Amino acid sequence: MKIDSKVTSRFAHNVITSRAVNRGNAQKEVFFDVELPKTAFITNFSMTIDGVTYPGTIKEKEVAKKQYEKAVSKGQTAGLVKASGRKTEKFTVSVNVAAASKVTFELTYEELLKRHFGKYEMFIKVKPKQLVKDFEIEVDIFEPQGITELEAEGTFITNDLQNIIKKTLSEKKGHISFKPTLDQQRTCANCSQSVLDGDFIVKYDVKRTTPDNLQIVNGYFVHFFAPTNLPMLPKNVVFVIDISGSMSGREIEQTREALLKILDDIKEDDFFNFILFASEVHTWKETLIKATPENLDEARKFVQGIHTRDATNLHGGLMRGIDMLNAAHERNLVPKRSASIIIMLTDGQPNVGISNTQDIQAHVKKAIEGKYPLYNLGFGYGVDYNFLEKMALENKGVARRIYPDSDAALQLQGFYDEVSNPMLTDVELNYPENEISDLTKNSFKHFYDGSEIVVAGRFIDNNQNSLTVDVRGEGANDVLSYTTQQDAEQTAKAFQEQEYIFGDYIERLWAYLTIEQLLEKRIAASGEEKENLTAEALDLSLKYKFVTPLTSMVVTKPEDYDNQDGVADKPTEAEAPQLSYQYVSQPTWYTSVDGDPHFIISVPQKEDAICFNINENPGAVLNLINDPITGITVNGELIGDKKTSNDAKIQNTYFGKLGIANKHLDLKLTVTPEKITVQNGNKKTGFTWLDSITLQQEGLTLIINRKKNLVLSMGSGASFVIVLHQVWKKHPLHQDFLGLYTLESDKLSEQTHGLLGQFFHLIDFSILEIHPASDPKKPDATMIVKNKELTVTRGWQKDYRRDPKHGIDIPCWFVHNNGAGLIDGVHTDYIVSSLF
Repeated sequence: MKIDSKVTSRFAHNVITSRAVNRGNAQKEVFFDVELPKTAFITNFSMTIDGVTYPGTIKEKEVAKKQYEKAVSKGQTAGLVKASGRKTEKFTVSVNVAAASKVTFELTYEELLKRHFGKYEMFIKVKPKQLVKDFEIEVDIFEPQGITELEAEGTFITNDLQNIIKKTLSEKKGHISFKPTLDQQRTCANCSQSVLDGDFIVKYDVKRTTPDNLQIVNGYFVHFFAPTNLPMLPKNVVFVIDISGSMSGREIEQTREALLKILDDIKEDDFFNFILFASEVHTWKETLIKATPENLDEARKFVQGIHTRDATNLHGGLMRGIDMLNAAHERNLVPKRSASIIIMLTDGQPNVGISNTQDIQAHVKKAIEGKYPLYNLGFGYGVDYNFLEKMALENKGVARRIYPDSDAALQLQGFYDEVSNPMLTDVELNYPENEISDLTKNSFKHFYDGSEIVVAGRFIDNNQNSLTVDVRGEGANDVLSYTTQQDAEQTAKAFQEQEYIFGDYIERLWAYLTIEQLLEKRIAASGEEKENLTAEALDLSLKYKFVTPLTSMVVTKPEDYDNQDGVADKPTEAEAPQLSYQYVSQPTWYTSVDGDPHFIISVPQKEDAICFNINENPGAVLNLINDPITGITVNGELIGDKKTSNDAKIQNTYFGKLGIANKHLDLKLTVTPEKITVQNGNKKTGFTWLDSITLQQEGLTLIINRKKNLVLSMGSGASFVIVLHQVWKKHPLHQDFLGLYTLESDKLSEQTHGLLGQFFHLIDFSILEIHPASDPKKPDATMIVKNKELTVTRGWQKDYRRDPKHGIDIPCWFVHNNGAGLIDGVHTDYIVSSLF
């Protein structure tokens, strides 16, 4: 397997080649499975089997689709590209090859490397999944401006592997190679597993003697603009934060954590404010205020006190933020030379106030009037990403997804860092109109330190070989304004070392940038404008053979050995990645609480279940079921371990006592792991778990199965099974405890409530955006339930009704933070004073 990257003036041309031999004596399926950056466009793919090459051909998506509809209807083709992570998409092709045959796969993709925090970054995913006899990464970089620094690092690189990374750097050329032997790839001396699994990242920067660099080749030009040593502009930031119920738990904690870190980075000349929206909109201060040490201390206290509530009035929050920024400028409350930005964070969809997304977009665009950028951060997968992206692009900003993982606070902070150092506003790069056609975007609201502006274009006269550019921008102290000039001869001189260069790279860079920007414009466009942008982007995608969201690559395979052709499409961020999970058929459908209390809610119409835990102190009594119509209530008292183990963060609790009553019949049943007491009026009868009896009296049937469980029904209401869990008497930590299972819960009334009771009648939910989490067996997802979006995790809980000793695993979607967002109110609302 060889990964060969050639970078010329930030434009990367990457070729991944993989050769495999079927050494067996029967045909075998061979997989070519690679991950490439989301920012890249595939430009070519081919398979060569026993000397015959099968190329991939790039066609308009609709044409490819029609061509393959017949095959799809027979269930034959496979989509070859899937979004597979934050930065990558996965390209997978498999082909059946005969015994002793060889197959070579070759995939080519291209991208323009972006500059972040002062460095260009090239990202290569390394995951061969097996030991590879010849494994090699080669990166050649040619930068006519000269290279100042070059580094390579890998998430999988150990100290031993670090020495294998070879790096050479001359003035304009950089070379990196990584070629581990078979033994160096092993996870241990005799292991057959590969240590090569992770990200290989190359970073570099170029010399900058002037703010910009112009290059002209074959009738095309590219202009790189990245001034250094300019003073920072003061900035005015309004943070608009969603605090609706679905943000509760980990999401709001991570938001608080990120905002506290951001407050540490805000500079004293900056102005800022916080706007929180749930059903109502709350502001910290009435106007933007200066980031003095005293104000920052007050802001920290405010952020620590942010908590969640209610629904999502996104329109109200955003409009309040825009009005506040507008007022600050009109009343000269902020410096005249400063950069203003709005950063909005939401995890859901608007559902209070104006909730039509098109209306919100129109109001926001009208209110901002292009004066400053809007950055929309979508937390998790419950957001309408299309809407957030459209609205940001219409207002000179960008949208970014914040992935609901343990590092979400770092992602939020990382985004702020990118926009925290504005150097210029209203940057314009102007070229002679009578000389240039097909110019990419050339005006930019802000220029941030450590980034770079790239403009490319085509000369009307193909033979023209010089260009003059006027550059203008507003800086902290004065207006930046100058003219720069370049001719093709200077570029040719810089490019005399031709070996690293693929000839038409500036033309391809121009095409890449033009397509990227047309697709971006298309998101916010509609009607005829959208059709024109689509036609133009499609034209260029086909001409330059890029797989974009408008084109597909058809992969043809040899007809023998049951091979099926496939189609490669490019997914977009708004198309949610999917991950499959298995259902296991449930034994019977009921609602239960057991263990340290795990609640399992059956959802029969979905053939699935939802579960949550409640963490509360020993001694607390929780209301589990309360039906005012039938008079049945069930409460449970928690007990803890005999002592808390030293490493336990949260003390385990279990139900040590259950109280079941029927008010209408004046019946009470108290169950502990030692005894069972039935009270009818003033009359009490006691049993132990050593009894094996069936008791029937008016309105009550009680069956005790010795040392196992008891089955109880009261009046015409539901039946309950209480399971006894006994532990070794001398166990240093654990005590005996109980589990409760509700059968025939539909016999209770519609008004039944309680931690379990509220789920006895139809509850519906849908699952979106299943995506990998830290444990590969337990993917995370977004659950839409009760008009809220929750981050949930696929897992299992034990059901001990039939087998009190081992239990059986029930697959379910786990709702975090004491069932927040799923249960009505919060879990502490269910604490009652006593069992009855």
